[in-house]
Amino acid sequence: MFSITISDDGGSTRDILIEADQALIGKSAQACVRLSGWRVGREHARIVRRANGLLIEDLGQILGTWVNGSRIVRHGPLGFADEIVIGCYRLRVRDQQTSTLVQASPADRAPASLMVPKGIFTRPSSDMTRAAANVPDVSEASHAPLATDRPESANPAAHGLGTPGFAPAIASHNFTWRKRIHERLLETIDLRRRDLNRMSDGELRDETATLIREIIAAEGSLPPHLDHEQLCREVLDEAIGLGPLEALLADDSVSEIMVNRHDEIFVERGGRITLHPAAFSSDRAVLGVIERIVAPIGRRIDESSPMVDARLKDGSRVNAVIPPLALKGPTLTIRKFARRQLDIEDMIGFGSLSAAMADFLRVCVEQRRNIVVSGGTGSGKTTFLNLLSNFIPDGERIITIEDAAELRLNHSHFVTLEARPSNLEGRGAISIRELVRNALRMRPDRIVIGECRGGEALDMLQAMNTGHEGSLTTLHANSPRDALSRLETLVLMAGMELPLAAIREQIASAIDIVVQQTRFSCGARRITSIAEVTGMEAGRIQLQELFRFVRQASGQGHGTGQFSGCDVVPSFYDELRETGVALDMRIFDRQST
Repeated sequence: MFSITISDDGGSTRDILIEADQALIGKSAQACVRLSGWRVGREHARIVRRANGLLIEDLGQILGTWVNGSRIVRHGPLGFADEIVIGCYRLRVRDQQTSTLVQASPADRAPASLMVPKGIFTRPSSDMTRAAANVPDVSEASHAPLATDRPESANPAAHGLGTPGFAPAIASHNFTWRKRIHERLLETIDLRRRDLNRMSDGELRDETATLIREIIAAEGSLPPHLDHEQLCREVLDEAIGLGPLEALLADDSVSEIMVNRHDEIFVERGGRITLHPAAFSSDRAVLGVIERIVAPIGRRIDESSPMVDARLKDGSRVNAVIPPLALKGPTLTIRKFARRQLDIEDMIGFGSLSAAMADFLRVCVEQRRNIVVSGGTGSGKTTFLNLLSNFIPDGERIITIEDAAELRLNHSHFVTLEARPSNLEGRGAISIRELVRNALRMRPDRIVIGECRGGEALDMLQAMNTGHEGSLTTLHANSPRDALSRLETLVLMAGMELPLAAIREQIASAIDIVVQQTRFSCGARRITSIAEVTGMEAGRIQLQELFRFVRQASGQGHGTGQFSGCDVVPSFYDELRETGVALDMRIFDRQST
């Protein structure tokens, strides 16, 4: 038996007596403690009695449960001095079974060890709240059969997929044991009263791995056929890592990871997308991974801001969308970057461009031509932009501006700026456009914008036209002509109400070269066109193609073909020859290059 004192922002206070050993808190009709408001979930938290007293557990709500100013997953034992905050409500718990008032000091009580801001653990819950937690209850699983609790939708037959080995992997016996060991791990962490937030990542991983091995060794009922080391790795990844994504991130053959929902993970290898046998245990597990990714870089994702762009430590691009926007559950897309930084010889070896194209683009960058790399999603624009930036002569000052920092310049003098989203109150957002304007005050020799997708296009054109030649950017378009049309549209989004003729003159004056990159259905990524902007004629921007990729209709894949010049020499080559720059004109001949 225990009582709960509830106060709200309006100043009203009420007491509720609970004549049981647990109480569900939320908006649900089954909740013992009914709270209202959009910040309160249907099954938001629960208070349960354990051997050492009362504990409170968060049940996976995005806005969370807070105790004494810290967001928790589980905290206890509770004393009347502990202030619990859920939505606009403040709760205090008094244990009626103790003869004296329980007001344990921080030294006498286990710390709120599962602090969400560092994103360390995801707490399993009981049957009552299984849908909102990571895993089903396994506290009484010592005599349970080792059968999987995976949902029926995890079966590939439900998706019409017959991937070999998929069903055995899903029905793996260690799936249930992984959840059970995870539960034991959380209890052990609480008993040892360790402040995990003050530990470095290396210390946390080492100590957690040691605890897991001790728990596995103490489990006398583990089946002998289970691989203990594999079980340890899986529990460790779920507790402090990215769960089933850890192995995929370590696999160099995987270029993209797509989590459609918790039990449906697709990967891209060699340009081909296939279903992967791994899966998360629940939607809450996916949310836990998303929080662990976005929290260290100051981003947030919740019901008020259900989309986020982020990055991993290695620069890999991350996009996450959660309900109510994602109807199937939280979705996560990770575009991995190669561990080894690619150079132009690698791209030539991959068949992405020819040696003649590479020589021409090197001249363009060194001679401060403004270049736009256009292409579709996943065509390799950012990778190629990074490669072009490495042609910039050492000693020049470069300012890079991105939504989420991805560029990795091999340069001695550069500054990286990253846009910032708004905070929980909707304030504090810093857009790319503001960063572009600020970059002009930072004495840049070159400005590299990760991608133009809005009104920053106008500021970029103005920078290119006012002494910042040699700038680079990317945008989404299907051809060089479409890239210029899209640039016009982006400038109009700046809201300056400029006449179209003035916009086109700005574009024709600022942009020198458009590089078109294409991803073919076979997975190949190639430079399909390099065009020069030659000026204006009859109110229309003029383009002349310098290089193209000629496809072979009889090839086995759409990416089969050869590179060729177009027998056209760029207009600025005459200026370069007059200044004494050594140039090879033969690279533009109409032949295989």
